[in-house]
Parts: sequence; C-alpha cells; structure tokens
Amino acid sequence: MLYYLFSIFLMLTTYLVLKRIKTRHKQIMGTWFSYMWWGGDPDVVNPVSGLTRREIHAVQKSWAPVNANSFATGSELLRRLFNTYPDTKEYFKMVRKLPEEEYSQNPQFKAHVINLMTSLNLAVNNLNQPEIVAAMMTKLGESHRKRQIKEKNFHELKEVIVKLFIDVLRLDDATLSAWGKTVEFWYKHIFVTLNSPEETR
Repeated sequence: MLYYLFSIFLMLTTYLVLKRIKTRHKQIMGTWFSYMWWGGDPDVVNPVSGLTRREIHAVQKSWAPVNANSFATGSELLRRLFNTYPDTKEYFKMVRKLPEEEYSQNPQFKAHVINLMTSLNLAVNNLNQPEIVAAMMTKLGESHRKRQIKEKNFHELKEVIVKLFIDVLRLDDATLSAWGKTVEFWYKHIFVTLNSPEETR
C-alpha cells in the first residue's frame, strides 16, 4: 500500500514538473517569437523618441488609412485649422482671400498640402530611426521660424490633428496616447530651431 501511494506521488510530481517545464518552454518560445516580431522588447522606451516599438507600430498602423488619400486628408486638416483658428489663415497667402470651396482649386494650396503630408508621412515611417526624424524636425523648425510661425500655431495644429483622428479614425486610448507622445517628440525638436534667436544661429 505504501509503495502504491509512493508511486502515485512520484507520478504526480513528475507530471507537475513536466507541465511546469512545458509552460516555461512555451513562455520562452513566446518571448522569442515576440522579440523576432518586434525586433526587440516591444515595451522598451527609446531614449530619443520616448516611444516603444509597440507605440510606433500603433502610430504607423493608424496612419496608413489616413495617408491612403493624403491630399483629401491634408486638405481637411487645413480646412479645420482655418475654421478653428481663423488667424492661422493669414500665414497662407494663397488662400487668405479665397472662400473655403475654392481652396482645393488653388495650385499653391495643393502644393502645400502635398508638402505637409509628405513630411508627416516621412516622419511617421521613420519613427524607428528617431535620430533621422529629429534632424527632419529641426530643419522644419528652422524653415517655419523664417516664416514667423509661432509655437502656439503648432499647438493649435496638434489640437486639430487629434480632433480629426478622433472624429475620423475613432482611435483607442492607447493609440491616441502613442500619437500624443509622437507629436511631443516632433515638437521638441521643431521648437529648438523655431524659438532660436537669429543671432545665435
């Protein structure tokens, strides 16, 4: 009887050990596949961008449908910007005196929309190379400083972008948070040159 009980105990112990080993093996395999899929730990924050691989993926995935019809998206973005903050229209000479329905017929407006969406697309698609994006944003800040664009104008644009994404894409909180961090990363480097006095440059 004692031998029988001991045998059962040994079998149960062996089963539990093997089950634990199997579970651990699955966890290791899952972690390995996760690293392969993400190219590293998906939740490690990049020190330059402040974003994780998971957040970058969320931003890029949500950007794809936005950029699918980039001209329409860019036109709607600027239309909303002008309607929400009418004073910003003063920076756009090509449409300053035009009614809203004629914006898309203006060649200069079209060119600006294309440039805007191209810059955004490059910034989104290169988030895995944050040093490159930082350099792009620094250059962008410099060009906008020369046109007398202010920091508040960029914050106004951010509000319009977020509202547009909420209305059109209905993004979840995690993706919206990732977009917020992305724009903060961009603006951090834009403002370096945007707010830089001419004499120190």
